[in-house]
Amino acid sequence: MTNPAERLVDLLDLEQIEVNIFRGRSPEESLQRVFGGQVAGQALVAAGRTTEGGRPVHSLHAYFLRPGIPGVPIVYQVERVRDGRSFTTRRVTAVQQGRTIFNLTASFHQPEDGSIEHQLPPRLDFPHPDTLPKVADEIREHLGALPEALERMARRQPFDIRYVDRLRWTPEDLKDADPRSAVWMRAVGPLGDDPLVHTCALTYASDMTLLDAVRIPVEPLWGMRGFDMASLDHAMWFHRPFRADEWFLYDQESPIAHGGRGLARGRIYDVEGRLLVSVVQEGLFRPYPARPPKPSRPASLTAPSEASGSSASSEGPERSAPPAPSAPSDLSPKS
Repeated sequence: MTNPAERLVDLLDLEQIEVNIFRGRSPEESLQRVFGGQVAGQALVAAGRTTEGGRPVHSLHAYFLRPGIPGVPIVYQVERVRDGRSFTTRRVTAVQQGRTIFNLTASFHQPEDGSIEHQLPPRLDFPHPDTLPKVADEIREHLGALPEALERMARRQPFDIRYVDRLRWTPEDLKDADPRSAVWMRAVGPLGDDPLVHTCALTYASDMTLLDAVRIPVEPLWGMRGFDMASLDHAMWFHRPFRADEWFLYDQESPIAHGGRGLARGRIYDVEGRLLVSVVQEGLFRPYPARPPKPSRPASLTAPSEASGSSASSEGPERSAPPAPSAPSDLSPKS
């Protein structure tokens, strides 16, 4: 397989090793931590494989507990909490080398007719993605060329990512910047027709850029970074059916950052402005100690040694940048 979208589908295809027990690959990337979106997506696959297909997932709530080790398989243990007349509930524990690194609770529900229907419109009339540059092209325009390692990463990226606003490169660009960010995304190739695959692929993508909104008022997304980051928890509500290989807008904001933690909220829309998914995530932000800060890059282009969550805490929840779900890599995006 050479298509990054096909590799993502392969990454989400778990091996069932026992009733309610699944095993997922963890690519041996040159990363310090397994990307949290990968673990969340695989855990949701495990939950969905134990349900009847007529009930799509409508929400998930997850906690990142320990850093995952690249190259080491992850075992997903599913508890069938409830199979009711309207709802199905699953609890998933991700285990690596005998230690729990992540847990997730997912609820499944068949949409019902004849109930309340309304939706607030998107906050802005966002430009169409066809009018925006790919993030890699925007960086090439600014730098003249991408470093070779970033070029390799860009070719393995399973999602086409386009920022609505131009990237901020200097502290001067941050003047009066609101804690908001918006990106268009879609898988770089077809993902098939299984709705669960599309849901889990979008779950993977939802962890890539959300914490950018917390950083925007403080430091450029490209340049020297003064804070290390790690996701603490992640929640999603799925409102409508969608395809992750079609354009979706990820509108992100951070209502508060305080006490070392930053909260980010995301709303995901299709090109018609219909709200598809709501996302909330909290991250840990710690200033680097007295040493040269790490270079910072946009969420969609980050070297593994510079990945968020790589050293925020030696004892707390951590997770790193999303690996391209392929052969060993030395570069991948982060959130």
